[in-house]
Amino acid sequence: MNLADETKMTTETNVLDLGLRDYSEVLGLQRKLVELRVRKLIPDTLLIVEHPHVFTVGKAVSGEIPNQVDGVPVFRIERGGQWTYHGPGQLVGYPILDLNLRGRDIHGFLRAIEETLILSLRDFGIMGERGEQTGVWIDKRKIASIGAAIRNWTSFHGFALNVNTNLDYFQKISPCGFHWSTMTSMKAELRHQVSLGLVKESVLNGFEKAFYVKLTRVGIDSVQTTIANMP
Repeated sequence: MNLADETKMTTETNVLDLGLRDYSEVLGLQRKLVELRVRKLIPDTLLIVEHPHVFTVGKAVSGEIPNQVDGVPVFRIERGGQWTYHGPGQLVGYPILDLNLRGRDIHGFLRAIEETLILSLRDFGIMGERGEQTGVWIDKRKIASIGAAIRNWTSFHGFALNVNTNLDYFQKISPCGFHWSTMTSMKAELRHQVSLGLVKESVLNGFEKAFYVKLTRVGIDSVQTTIANMP
């Protein structure tokens, strides 16, 4: 899926695999990388991560929210949308992309994230599709959620693909405004555990195809050095 005229695309995109990492740490990292990208001090960057159990709440939810639900921390963040859950066994991606290079096409950006995940699911024999709400669906079951934020035409936050996710945690909230039973996972659909490492590689391949980029792996040390040397 093309976002805009392909000749306007940049092919230089870093990918940083953070493994299992605390949500608050990665949120702070995202915000710093957005600032660096806006100032054109780094190339487009995709963060890939798993989080310990956490709930996040987007801008569509008004009023006060609790600091935790049943011992699980809650974060109110800048992305669109409502409540969602992140946890072990779920692959989360945060594309920090300069949308000026993509015609400032937010709709196309979201469709390309969907395409990334649809391509990856197909590698495992799962036929995902788009639905009326942004995300990836299997019939009326939601397997991947998408919630983005845009600052100075630079994207952050992103997608969450349920691989071996413990779906019981969705019972504690109304995920994306739906009943918890709407949520599914690759494990639930295939009826067996799925290699997160294989899914990760598949998603990265899908991202390259959907966004017309070539990903270059970078380490956290080099990224932290860049942040520490921010002018």
